[in-house]
Amino acid sequence: MALSKNAEREQREARDRLRHYTARQAVHDTKLRRRRRDNLFAVIGVVAIVTIATISQVVYFTSGPGTPEPEPAPSASDSPETETGNLGDVPSAEIAENRTWTGLLGINDVDLGIRVDGDLAPQAASVFISLAQDGYYDENSCQRLTSADQLKVIQCGQPNLTGSDDPGFSFGPLENVPEDGIYPAGTIAMARADTPESQSTQFFITYEDSYLDPSGGGYTVFGAVTDGLDEFIAQIASGGVAEGEASPTDGQPAIAAVISSITLE
Repeated sequence: MALSKNAEREQREARDRLRHYTARQAVHDTKLRRRRRDNLFAVIGVVAIVTIATISQVVYFTSGPGTPEPEPAPSASDSPETETGNLGDVPSAEIAENRTWTGLLGINDVDLGIRVDGDLAPQAASVFISLAQDGYYDENSCQRLTSADQLKVIQCGQPNLTGSDDPGFSFGPLENVPEDGIYPAGTIAMARADTPESQSTQFFITYEDSYLDPSGGGYTVFGAVTDGLDEFIAQIASGGVAEGEASPTDGQPAIAAVISSITLE
């Protein structure tokens, strides 16, 4: 039966609407699938980033030299912490004569045989030699002892502790710094504050093998104890830190330690 023109037009329009609807639905479905795929990739990316970050943190905090616990570091408490460059009348680096010096460092009744390496750390060695020759260290108390697992040092040379005048200088740069952070027993090194140029009059001696994190810049090693370290440990270091200090492993030594004299040649 023949359709009227109106009926044919309506059927044609219906087919066109169906075709347009089907096309729009296909586009919608495609966009939906693409959105789901992009979301899945985003989730995978986030998971990957979090996994990598987690692995990196684990490696960082579990690798390295024995995962050392935080330790106190030698510090020059009266030296400027923000200045850069040498300050004051710093002894000439030529005093050390670019050679090895030997002598005695007396603390209480213990005479420590020492070596000063003017060839390895000429500026620090010259400062130490100059101060020793001027008598700066005579009757100067060693104000700090540490007995932590990885840091066992005695620190001396703070000005004004027993009447010694402050020379009023600080210097740098760092010299002869152990790259691995290991300071063997008997090491003599310059104490400092935050900057390399904050070295001054204070020095420390490791009475047992010690570790100081090298990422902080390290400390200038300018000499070593060559004799008497066992006697020093027995008579002074074995006493540990004085009672009443804020830390049981870092403070004034329980057995007062005073430098009697330093002789070098």
